[in-house]
Amino acid sequence: MKKEDCFYLGKLVKKYSFKGEVLLKLDTDQPELYEYLDALFLDINNSLIPYFIEKSQLHKSNLLRLKFEDVSTEIDAEQLLKKEVYLPLALLPKLEGNAFYYHEIIGFHIVDENFGSVGLISGVNDSSAQVLFEIDRNGIEILIPLNDDIISSVDRTNKTVTVNTPPGLIELYLN
Repeated sequence: MKKEDCFYLGKLVKKYSFKGEVLLKLDTDQPELYEYLDALFLDINNSLIPYFIEKSQLHKSNLLRLKFEDVSTEIDAEQLLKKEVYLPLALLPKLEGNAFYYHEIIGFHIVDENFGSVGLISGVNDSSAQVLFEIDRNGIEILIPLNDDIISSVDRTNKTVTVNTPPGLIELYLN
């Protein structure tokens, strides 16, 4: 399994018991969707390694208590801490309406209600406080804030995201 075929689920943050259990901090708004997994992938030295789950249980708000097969001691569990956890993209719940996953809209066309055709989404920058659409307009990079107030519609069939940006934002990149 390759990372580009998966999505980030969270990170193993703490040992839970002397029997090798660990706590997975989930990076999701819906932790209950992941309570009954059979297996997941851990990023170990930049390779995704499958781990099979013996038992799992939600613990507090966004923690999942896990007991893996073949992990039965505190020492075994200690070696897994701080590892990132991934699942195949096929396990992502389908989103509808204006909700989308970042990877899903790469290559979509951006149309601004006032400006018109802007370009193609080449990426989503979520490394700063404000998440941004990265748009390629014939070699010129345009950045548009990604928030619910700006996104008017998402058309998956025609691969188009319609936005309503503040006046002059797009022109700043073109002049």
